[in-house]
Amino acid sequence: MVRLLIKRTAQAIALVTVFPAGLLCGFGRVTPMFLAFGHIFAVAPGLIGNFVRAAFYRLTLQSCSQDTTIAFGALFSRSNARVARNVAIGSYSIIGQATIGEGSQISSLVQIPSGKHDHPRDSDGHFLPGVEGKVQIGSYCFIGASAVVLADVGDRSTIGAGSVVTNAIPPDVIAAGNPAKVLRVRDNTTGRDPAWSALPRR
Repeated sequence: MVRLLIKRTAQAIALVTVFPAGLLCGFGRVTPMFLAFGHIFAVAPGLIGNFVRAAFYRLTLQSCSQDTTIAFGALFSRSNARVARNVAIGSYSIIGQATIGEGSQISSLVQIPSGKHDHPRDSDGHFLPGVEGKVQIGSYCFIGASAVVLADVGDRSTIGAGSVVTNAIPPDVIAAGNPAKVLRVRDNTTGRDPAWSALPRR
């Protein structure tokens, strides 16, 4: 109880501290200022940095629980991201237009760049505005270090380190590789986590 009270007090202090920054960036609507403050708060050190980043993104993202851990160097590039409670995001990860479900763990150096989208060009080869996608990470997922996630990941699934997710991954599986493929399916009959059974060989 005392520990929770201390945490809530620290969260409240962090909210008050970052409120001017949230106001200056229009609570996420002024993109250049949103990114500028995101970069500033990304390098706030230690536990204080975790509280400050969670508070800033609570004020500026489409939705973000303050009961989340956003490590040193992590950055959101789009303010329309959604982050549920008890999410942990590792150092130097960059999150775009994405929804991250409750309890999911995002390791360090993970890239979630707003899903798959094209890069149209005019007749001279200059880039034109494209249409961005949106990635949904389910609840209680684990995304390994340095993974690139361009498609949805189902609840309770694990993505191996260094994998590139280009197609949707179903719930309750382990997937890895480039492109990521399902390697194992979770055995829900044992009640243990993780308990996995191999897919039948084809």
